[in-house]
Parts: sequence; C-alpha cells; structure tokens
Amino acid sequence: QVLLVESGGGLVQAGGSLRLSCAASGRTFSNYAMDWFRQAPGKERVFVAAISWSGRSTYYADSVKGRFTISRDNAKNTVYLQMNSLKPEDTAIYYCAMAPGAYYNRNPEVGGMDYWGKGTLVTVSS
Repeated sequence: QVLLVESGGGLVQAGGSLRLSCAASGRTFSNYAMDWFRQAPGKERVFVAAISWSGRSTYYADSVKGRFTISRDNAKNTVYLQMNSLKPEDTAIYYCAMAPGAYYNRNPEVGGMDYWGKGTLVTVSS
C-alpha cells in the first residue's frame, strides 16, 4: 500500500516562506515522478509543480514560477516544496501526488496521478 504524508503547512504572513515535505512509502520512490497540487477554498485542485524521478527535471505552474522550488531526496523517500514570497492567493490545501511513471506530464491532470496524500493546509495572511 502506497502512503504519502504531507507536512509543513501552517499560517504565514504575506512575503514569508514555508517548506512542505511529503514522505512516501510502499513503492520504490525513486522510480516515479512526483507532483504538488493545491486546492483553494471553493475551487478545483490545480497543478503546482512536478519533478522527475531523478530530480534533474522540474516543471512549474506559471503562478508559482520563480517563487516555489520543488526538490526530492530519494534516499529519504521525500519530496519537498520550498515556497517563498508567499501571497494570500497561495492559501490552499497542498497535496503531493505520485505519477504513474518516471517523468511528469507537461499537461498534468488530477486524474493522471496514481496516489495522493491527504494534504497540508497553507494559509497566507495579508
């Protein structure tokens, strides 16, 4: 059974930073690309960032490009999302997800991911 557990969410002021973590178990983590999505209150879940199995390739939504950085540590079975210069519109539940293969999809869809965590709440105050 694959388990993804996010952590690191919380309340932060606009302009601040947070680092989210997602620990994986139950599957050979280093074989799979990983994504972060987010869901704001009353809105659909949307793509944020993705990273290939090796960590050498990354991909970002335009809304977070230049502010967020996705990374992974395959020895620790963990993927990270460093979020800087946070804005109130970044407020959402953040979910990590495991892709079905080693490389991410450049047209990522919620339905295209194999496994999901339960999410961690990020609240950015103005």
